[in-house]
Amino acid sequence: MTRLLIHVEGETEETFVREVLRPHLFAYGYQRVDARLLGNTRLRSHRGGIRPWTSARTDILRHLSEDKGCLATTMVDYYGLPVGEGRAWPGRLEARGRPFAEKAAVMEKAIMADLEGLADFAVTRRFIPFVIMHEFEALLFSDCEAFARGIGQDSMAKAFQEIRDLFSSPEEINDSPETAPSKRVERLVPGYEKPLMGTIAALEIGLPAIRSACPSFHCWLERLEHWPRHPAP
Repeated sequence: MTRLLIHVEGETEETFVREVLRPHLFAYGYQRVDARLLGNTRLRSHRGGIRPWTSARTDILRHLSEDKGCLATTMVDYYGLPVGEGRAWPGRLEARGRPFAEKAAVMEKAIMADLEGLADFAVTRRFIPFVIMHEFEALLFSDCEAFARGIGQDSMAKAFQEIRDLFSSPEEINDSPETAPSKRVERLVPGYEKPLMGTIAALEIGLPAIRSACPSFHCWLERLEHWPRHPAP
């Protein structure tokens, strides 16, 4: 198993995969690491821009069926996933009322169960669901000084750290139109450009620091690292 396709929500995650995850995962035996957008480019600047689950599911299953030597995964923000009737991703509504520690697991289990109901094990065993809590920008709070330095805003390190100190993990920085990680950053840094500045910050912070501060992200990356040498039976 040497090919990996990461289904992502937007340009920020796409760039992160290309610039940060791809070179890292090459060292673990992958020959190709690619990202595929699930988001709707016309709506990506608004919450809910990612496609409904039924449409995203079709893309995921099609790729797994067409490329039998590929491992596929998702890297999507909990905050941005649709919740409306006919559009909601599996487990999204149920996860709303769960404690933080259970939210991603509830969704990932529901996503997997939905796929398993439509495809056989030979297909679904090559899929690893991952939901970022709550947004990609949360990962950048893993090292606030490096975050500020990476985007050329050294003076913002203290403000970033004050936000980080309100939570036991960057992944817990909550989701709402006012308090989601990206909204907090945009208020502090007018003109913040997510795809470019987010990836530059992630490169400055480094994967070791992000993994150390973000346990869910670490577990997902560890599974991806493990796969080429020990694929599921």
